[in-house]
Amino acid sequence: MVEKKTVKKVAKPVVKKKEVENKVEAADFSGKYIQAIGRRKTAVAQVRLYEDGKGAMVVNGIKLSKYFLGDLAANATQALRLTSHLRDFNVSVITRGGGKSGQMEAVRHGISHALLKFDENNREVLSTAGLLTRDKREVERKKPGLRKARKAPQWSKR
Repeated sequence: MVEKKTVKKVAKPVVKKKEVENKVEAADFSGKYIQAIGRRKTAVAQVRLYEDGKGAMVVNGIKLSKYFLGDLAANATQALRLTSHLRDFNVSVITRGGGKSGQMEAVRHGISHALLKFDENNREVLSTAGLLTRDKREVERKKPGLRKARKAPQWSKR
């Protein structure tokens, strides 16, 4: 007769993961704000500039420098740098649609319009840099019978 050995399963201790370092508390973003919407391709960005801020910037709950890597973060804050308001506002952004590049341009467009609502004297600086113009180019739709929007299958005579 063979005896069965019982093996006890030892429960692993539950380790709570640390809060994601990229997350920013909502306490930094309270009080009076200026809201604007920016668009590019299929991306839409809802931008809020909180007055009396210290320059904190959040996109979809993540720090701007972590959400947009490399030069994209610098391009998104171009309007704030041109008007020398980089440390005057806390910026909160919600973006949807498109890719990172389109979202960055939508954020830049939204920040520019919010700065224009804040002070109409910023119009000259922002318009000469081309930040107030919405870039409305979008991907052309695919047509039936074609491989892409305009690419046709190879034609053969016989």
